[in-house]
This record gives sequence, C-alpha cells and structure tokens, in this order.
Amino acid sequence: MVRKIVVIAALALSGACAGDQRPPADAADRPDPVARQTPDARRVVLFLGTSLTAGYGLAIEQAFPSVVAEVIDSAGLPYRVVNAGVSGETSAGGLRRIDWLLSEPVDVLVLELGANDGLRGLDVDEMRRNLQEIVDRTRARYPHARIVIAGMESPPNMGSRYTSAFRRVFPDLAAANDAALIPFLLDGVAGRPELNQLDGIHPTAEGHRRIAATVWQVLEPLLRDPVLIGALFPPSPERA
Repeated sequence: MVRKIVVIAALALSGACAGDQRPPADAADRPDPVARQTPDARRVVLFLGTSLTAGYGLAIEQAFPSVVAEVIDSAGLPYRVVNAGVSGETSAGGLRRIDWLLSEPVDVLVLELGANDGLRGLDVDEMRRNLQEIVDRTRARYPHARIVIAGMESPPNMGSRYTSAFRRVFPDLAAANDAALIPFLLDGVAGRPELNQLDGIHPTAEGHRRIAATVWQVLEPLLRDPVLIGALFPPSPERA
C-alpha cells in the first residue's frame, strides 16, 4: 500500500515538465538519389504520448519507443517505430494531432495519453471521448490497425472518486475497442528513485528500459501476428 501511494504521488507531478547541421558531402559520398526514393516497406508502430514517450531529459535513443525499436530490429520483425511523444500533451492535444499523424501509414498505435489530464484534474469523460475519437479516426483511416492502450494513474489528491473513474477509462477503452492493454505503463518504475531522474518524476535510461520491457510483453504478440505482418492482406496503398 505504501509503495502504491508513492507511485501515484510521483504521477501527480508527471507531465508538468514539459538541427543537426553538417557541411555538404562530396558527390561521391552522397547517397544514391534512387535509393532515397525507395519507400520503406516496413510496417509502422506509432507511439502517441506525453513526455514519457518523448523521453524527457534523455536522448531520443534512450526513450522507451527507441528501445522497443531496437528489440524489433533484433527480432528481425518488419516494423519501424515512429515516436510522436510531446511533453505536457493531453488527450485533447493528441486528438488535435492525430489527423496529421495519420497522413502516413499506421499499423499499430500505442496510445500513451491521459497522465496530464489526470494531473490537471481534467474531466474524465472528456478524456475518454478524446481517446475514443483518436482510436476511431485511426481505425477509419487504417481499418487493420491494431491499438495498444497504455494505462496510467491519476494523483491521489484528486480524490478517490476521480482516481477510480480515471483508472477505469483505460481497461474500458481497451475492452470496447478490442485493443491490447498495458495495465500500468510505469509498473515497477514509478516511485523508485534509482529508476527516475533527479526530479523524481521522469524515468532514467534504465527506467525506460524497464518500461520498454513492459510494453514489449503486450506488443510482441501483435507484431508476430501474420495477419498484421501482411501474410493475409496486401500493404497499405500508401506503400505501393
């Protein structure tokens, strides 16, 4: 019980925080322009989320989506990862961005939004509607897309009624949309000083590796599904 209170209290502060230039290469060193135009045939895993997804305080290569990408590559699976994490993002902000993000093919959407709604005490029903609309728009654009919902917790100072309603949103959304559920994204990380940065809020590189392991437990079965890989339906028209 003490650990759970510490974990949730840490979440009370999460989300508040919110060009590489090189000289021209010689012609011989420049990539083949034909190769540059070759489309990437790999399917896309889109991570849409907050500072947790963005890897606040770390190099982007250390954020958990990048760690997941390394695991995908090591497994030889035909996917690439797109990190669309933004510090301070709410469910409403994610909804405003989703149409632009869907301009490129999406095969798996990992939806990590809601923590900042809970931090700010925003209306739970409105959060639910925003997240549902993101799922609906994704499925309307790409009917075969798989959805993964990342569960979060709200701070205890919002009161038991609010925290209970907030917590229920994520499993309810997963059940209603035949989506996979990560029960608590920060399981085993939140509330552990050795796995968080000096602010006590955002995970360290090791913390992100732990989060990646949690995500991978849910994501791997989806990525190994032959239907999703493309054995039973052709690639999206955008890749043709």
